[in-house]
Order: sequence, then C-alpha cells, then structure tokens
Amino acid sequence: MRNAFHDDLDQLSNQLVGLAELAGSALAVATRALIDGDVELAATVIAGDARLDALRADLETHAVDLLARQAPVASDLRAVVTALRMASDLERMGDLARHVAKVARRRHPRTAVPPELVPTMTAMGQVAAQMVAKTAAVIATKNLAQAAELDHDDDAMDALHRQLYAALLAPSAQYPTDVAVDLALIGRYYERYGDHAVSVARRVVYLVTGRYATTPSA
Repeated sequence: MRNAFHDDLDQLSNQLVGLAELAGSALAVATRALIDGDVELAATVIAGDARLDALRADLETHAVDLLARQAPVASDLRAVVTALRMASDLERMGDLARHVAKVARRRHPRTAVPPELVPTMTAMGQVAAQMVAKTAAVIATKNLAQAAELDHDDDAMDALHRQLYAALLAPSAQYPTDVAVDLALIGRYYERYGDHAVSVARRVVYLVTGRYATTPSA
C-alpha cells in the first residue's frame, strides 16, 4: 500500500516537471515572437496555454484523490500539499508567457521591442530559460544546492528589469506612450516569471526540510 502511495507521489513530481517544461517552452517561444514580431509563434503560445491549464487540473485531481484515499500525515501530507502549491506557481508562469505572446500579437506587424532594447529583452529571456530549466531539475532531484542557485539567478533577472526601466525613464528616451507601457508590462512579466521559479525552489526546500525559508539557501 505504501509503495503504491509513493509511486503516486513520484507521479505528482513527474507532472510538476512536465508543467515546468511546458512553462519554459512557452516563454522561450513567446520571447522569439516578441523580438521577431512573429504573430504565428505568438498564437501558438496563446493556444498552448490550455494544455498547461489542463495538466495542472489533472495534477490537482490526482492530488485531491490521494488526500481522500490515503489520508497522508507528516511528510507525505507535506508532499501532496506542496505539489498543489508548486502547480499553482508553474501554471502562473505559463500565464505570464501567454501575456508576453499577447503583446507580440497586439503589436503585429511591428515588433514590440525597439532595436536598442533587444539585447536586454534577449538576456531576460535567456535568464528565464535558465531559471525554469533549473526549476524542473530541482523538482526532479530535490537538490537543495541547486535550489539555492535560483535565488541568485533571480538577482540577475531583477538587474535586467531595472536596466529596462532605466532605459525607459532615461531623459533621452522618447518612446511613444503605448510602446513604453507595453515594455514596462513585459519587463514585469519576466520579473514575475523569475519570482515564481524562486517560489517553486523554496517549496522544494520546504518539502525536504520542513522549513519554508525566506531564501532557498536559508
């Protein structure tokens, strides 16, 4: 009976990894759509969000079924409840990728990102890709050292976010209001994406140690 239960917990972990991988793919494609002004790529991200939502719903159904059938306690209960919370973070990451894609679609046939800001936006996409890949690995391996790295990765995302805002607020900047608003929103989407990745890492630390730290390394 307990072996079957732990197999179910492994399945929850695998579902979470799948959610992380989908969220990562969604933002990678949305970033390309944003920078290239590719409305077809943007449309695939927007449509594909339904799959991520469906996977989260499947995970929640599975978790609730485990709670009802097994009435887990202590660390087993913590594993199920933590999986539900991580699924919420990962689903939100997918939503943020969809928001980025919607900006790309709205600006078509123009690109949403002016040429001089493409390096910053590209870097934000690269940091996000690194973070979500690490998130998936942390979920799978429960590696606390790797979980701690995500907090430092998020510092890099925050720095890029500040860099973007500095460019928008520079005295020499003369972006039209609608462009500036879109860029501010996009920067926030990437920054929040990184925050959710850190939240997942902290939940893995809680799962392993029973302590929810303010940083994964605490």
